[in-house]
Amino acid sequence: MEDIEDPRITHDSARIEKVRELLVTREELDHLVQIFKIFGDPSRLKIINALIEDELCVHEIAELMEMSQPAVSHQLRQLKQAHVVNSRRAGKHIFYSLLDEHVIQIFRICQEHLSEG
Repeated sequence: MEDIEDPRITHDSARIEKVRELLVTREELDHLVQIFKIFGDPSRLKIINALIEDELCVHEIAELMEMSQPAVSHQLRQLKQAHVVNSRRAGKHIFYSLLDEHVIQIFRICQEHLSEG
């Protein structure tokens, strides 16, 4: 069946233009896609979940996640490049924590959304 536009429906060009002006830029959109990609991996989400609770070193994260240390290091590198985690050295150990409260908020909002579902 062919989709025929109803001639009684008119589009408000001014409203469309107003919305167009409020949309994020292509550059902002690309950054948002990268953030959502970071949150799209179960291993990274598990690490984020653990770091919400406490600052941890790679070995502690590896034990919690039941992953190898190199696999955890790889995920942490990606999280650090995406400006999600921060690191600090204490002797021979490097401890990781979440960079800011926004990551926790995103995680909690998603949890809340699921519980309402």
